[in-house]
Amino acid sequence: MSPSSIISSTSIPEAITNAFSGLTEKLNGWLETAIQMAPNLLIAALVLAASIYAARFLSRWVERALLRFTDNSAIAGLLAAVGRVGVIAGGVFVALDVLHLEKTVTSLLAGLGVVGLALGFAFKDIAANFMSGALLAFRGPFQTGDIIEVDGKIGTVESLQLRRTVLRTFDGLNVILPNREVFEQTIVNYTRTNERRVEVAVGVSYSDPLDEVLEVLPPALEDIEGRDPKREVEVLFTGFGESSIDFVVRLWLARPDQREYLRARSEIVIRTSKALTRAGLTIPFPIRTLDLGDRGELPIAMEAGRGKPRIVDANEDDARDSASEGEGDAAQAS
Repeated sequence: MSPSSIISSTSIPEAITNAFSGLTEKLNGWLETAIQMAPNLLIAALVLAASIYAARFLSRWVERALLRFTDNSAIAGLLAAVGRVGVIAGGVFVALDVLHLEKTVTSLLAGLGVVGLALGFAFKDIAANFMSGALLAFRGPFQTGDIIEVDGKIGTVESLQLRRTVLRTFDGLNVILPNREVFEQTIVNYTRTNERRVEVAVGVSYSDPLDEVLEVLPPALEDIEGRDPKREVEVLFTGFGESSIDFVVRLWLARPDQREYLRARSEIVIRTSKALTRAGLTIPFPIRTLDLGDRGELPIAMEAGRGKPRIVDANEDDARDSASEGEGDAAQAS
């Protein structure tokens, strides 16, 4: 056996022994550190648990306190959520400081900044909904229970959350709108006003006297339920339509409720029709005038066996008359 083989065979067990001893020393060091840090670990756990409990209590207290001063539950919920997250984050940082992990706190803050930037780009739509919800809550363009119109959708606000607004339409449908769209769209709030105007478009025949329309309609509409007696019923002519002289009937309601609005509009249509009929005035059907030539008219004949009208050209009519006369002369000659 050569000396080199003896050296190699003895060095392998020695390397294994050195590695095992190093691992043992490392584990012993960790164990000693864990024993020394056991009180700190217990204190950190107690701090974290206390912060979670305090965050829940604080959020409830803040929400109840804010609801005493404002009716906007969205603002109260938002501030309560912010306070809850802040208390929990503070507890986490205190627990890390108790464990002597100050560098970890710094690294964690830097990491949160990078992660927050990445998440901001990845979930920008969700972030925009959150920001829009917060701005809507602070601006307060509507409250829960208000009747609003957003992007052609009309309904009662059931809830304003951080990411979405929930409407209940008058058809009984549940409509969920992202807060970003609500914030960017024009909002019509029918509850904030104490009155609302109802307008119905009508038309009368060109042969009817317009003065009678002004005399007949206002008395017929004055006692509609819900009408504001302080404002007069208006009948305003708007122009010359294709088959009628057009006008609008306007009146104001004392309450902006949507159901009252629909009932009043229906009642206007019914009473307007009855009043015009009693007065001998006509709401005409659509009329079309056809000019069929320079002379204003052309003869129309029915196609045999088809029952369909068709226009007879003058040259065709003359040719048919000549043919009929030729057949009559031939019959006489025979």
